[in-house]
Amino acid sequence: MNRAALLILADGRFPAGGHAHSGGAEPAVAAGRITDAGTLEEFCRGRLHTAGLVAAALAAAAATGHDPLALDRAADARTPVAALRNTARKLGRQMMRAARATWPSAELDALAAALPRGAHQPVVLGVAARSAGIGPLDAAYAAVYETVSGPATATVRLLSLDPFDATTVLARLAPELDRVAAAATASARRVAEEGVDALPAASAPLLDISAQQHATRPARLFAS
Repeated sequence: MNRAALLILADGRFPAGGHAHSGGAEPAVAAGRITDAGTLEEFCRGRLHTAGLVAAALAAAAATGHDPLALDRAADARTPVAALRNTARKLGRQMMRAARATWPSAELDALAAALPRGAHQPVVLGVAARSAGIGPLDAAYAAVYETVSGPATATVRLLSLDPFDATTVLARLAPELDRVAAAATASARRVAEEGVDALPAASAPLLDISAQQHATRPARLFAS
């Protein structure tokens, strides 16, 4: 496995567009649900065990080599609101562009041709990981880390939160990232026998509602 490639893929400076998205943190700050490091940790924990688990399982399944088109349909079914589906596909297009430039492969080319408007970002992440020689577990790690690091970084900007406090939140969540990545990878292993129904479908209705509302705001710092 190419662990150095994992560092590149999980790096927030990888040009895949994540810096423009708060992972739901901006509407949570606006609603008063994130006010400090403690509430940021609660928000990130909830996101990790719902959206993060689903994204990690999709990424691990794609990195395993399962049909990315079937996985993309599964991602659609697990993303009930239009705002988040649009965001996932936009981020997927951006990651696809970066991944094809960094780790060219026939699998990435085929997915880009099949879904020119963009596949869901976790699916692209998994195919990119496979193209880079990264295994399913590490693909899951990249997905779960992004799930919490995005909101943590955004909150530093939104609340002028001390970056040391935001990083401490991520460190405290690290054992849970381990568990979620392992659970996601275990579900991905079952796809070969059980199909995509083996993948988790955890939901976070408040994240869905706030994302849809955020998409209609005329003034916002982050796209989502």
